[in-house]
Amino acid sequence: MAAKRDFYEILGVSKTAGENEIKQAYRKLALQYHPDRNKENPNAVEKFKEATEAYEILRDPQKRAMYDRYGHEGVSGFDGFGRGAAADFSDIFGDFDFDLGDIFERFFGGGAAGGRTKTKRAKRGADLQYELTITLEEAVSGKEVQVEIPRNEACPTCGGSGAAAGSQPSVCSVCNGTGQVRQTQGFFSVTQTCYKCRGEGKIISSPCKTCRGTGIMAKKRKITVKIPPGVESGSRLKISGEGEVGPNNGPSGDLYVFMHVQKHPVFERHGNDLLNVVDISFPIACLGGEIELPTISGKTAKMKIPSGTESAQIFRLKGNGIPYLGSYGRGDQLIKVNVLIPKKISTKQKELLKEFDRLKGEKIAF
Repeated sequence: MAAKRDFYEILGVSKTAGENEIKQAYRKLALQYHPDRNKENPNAVEKFKEATEAYEILRDPQKRAMYDRYGHEGVSGFDGFGRGAAADFSDIFGDFDFDLGDIFERFFGGGAAGGRTKTKRAKRGADLQYELTITLEEAVSGKEVQVEIPRNEACPTCGGSGAAAGSQPSVCSVCNGTGQVRQTQGFFSVTQTCYKCRGEGKIISSPCKTCRGTGIMAKKRKITVKIPPGVESGSRLKISGEGEVGPNNGPSGDLYVFMHVQKHPVFERHGNDLLNVVDISFPIACLGGEIELPTISGKTAKMKIPSGTESAQIFRLKGNGIPYLGSYGRGDQLIKVNVLIPKKISTKQKELLKEFDRLKGEKIAF
């Protein structure tokens, strides 16, 4: 393991350097090796840490005296790495637009906040999922439906604070409202949930009787879901802010509605096209004609069958399919014809078929 460099050498100052000279030297190095300015340089973080450690020792008269007398052994294991540099933030970095406190938070731990109390961020509420089944007609036309969602909401009595009327939660004296406590040793730090407030950052001495201090209540809420035309099974609709409320009145999560489209007795979906099978008689298949068709809108449409149509042949009605989700236009209706062959025919029909066969020059065995 390489020996640690001399702190005066790191900062590039003499052993008789004064406080201002040490500050200026550190200021120059911290700007030069700031990790956010040297993202392509993997050594910048270590250089930044090295300069910060040297500054932490030499800025403090007692630590500097111990270092001058005993070297690195005299200051090994000191607590609060990065605190001094962050406390001097406005003096050393006041005319620059980046946040040194942020870089200390990322590389040296929250203990380097330099005396600034870090406010605990409100936690976001949980997202919710709801399974909604609709008909194919509803998927085509779109509609609005009301669903009832069980979820946690802010307690109406205390407004989500968890405290009884006339009282307020107090900031935890151990973690100063962060919900965490950090133990720092050199470059290493360990963060744990605050033992006193259990990570909440606050202490409720007089809890609300309605919610028993939790700040939340289980409710059932009716929510209107707008189903856009063109959805299919597996489509997911996001309704922002309709999830559960966050702890301590934090922002609510989102509601995700997953669509399930029922199978249709007549139409089969193929992307944005609809396929249905239509039976036609043998004479129409031979001679051609016009038939009426069901459509997904409930109305009937007419379609011409050309002469000589074969069974399983597919025809297309433009624009009678499913709308494109979030766009213009729609798919088509595909009609697959099934030529019906009668199982029983009358004597007259047999004679006519025989005549038809003779005219074609074929012979039918009866």
